[in-house]
Amino acid sequence: MNRVVLVEDDQLLRRALRASFRNWDFEVVEAGSGEEGLTMVANHRPDLVVLDLGLPGIDGLTTLRTLRAFSAVPVLVLTVNGELRDKIAAFEAGADDYVTKPFEPQELRVRVRAQLRRTAAPRRPVVFRSGALAIDLGQRLVTWDGEPVALTPTEFRLLEVLLGNRGKLLTREELLKAVWRSDFRSDRGNLRVMIGHLRRKLHDDAAHPRLVFTEPGLGYRWIAEDEVVDDEP
Repeated sequence: MNRVVLVEDDQLLRRALRASFRNWDFEVVEAGSGEEGLTMVANHRPDLVVLDLGLPGIDGLTTLRTLRAFSAVPVLVLTVNGELRDKIAAFEAGADDYVTKPFEPQELRVRVRAQLRRTAAPRRPVVFRSGALAIDLGQRLVTWDGEPVALTPTEFRLLEVLLGNRGKLLTREELLKAVWRSDFRSDRGNLRVMIGHLRRKLHDDAAHPRLVFTEPGLGYRWIAEDEVVDDEP
């Protein structure tokens, strides 16, 4: 049985979320503040965290940044803030998905299942190298000039999809379905933000890309040159 930590101070919403997750066969651990949520994540090692940003005490973004210092668990953010700058802040803090309140339970379930499939997916033993960049898909390890690069589970999945289709144009819709298992048009902003984060962490410049090229109005393409890919039997 999968375990979720719900970090939400609104008791009515938390009760509704609890009921939904139990119907989806989750073990539910609840927290009403960021401090309590961090303790629950450390103690219970969940498969997923659902995190409200508007929390008492330390806010949701601070909670997320602190969580990312010790855990790579997928984090799905719930918030009333739907502006692009708010999404950027959440993804920069380490969020894997972003859902704006109010939301439909069916949409939440689809997103939750996508996160669980992503983290449970078997990894191919493939090592990719390009210049100072090394990506070990089997070990889920990315390094730049020998130093580890911290990626969230969603960022790593996006990288996997781009690498698995080297040189091929991937439309925004194709990436949304492959990474988020979603066809929600509202997720296009999430994709744009995530591409920006990935580029920055991999030392890629959008104006002069070496790794990820943007096809305006269409999608993205992995264009790295002088790459070496080692496929183990």
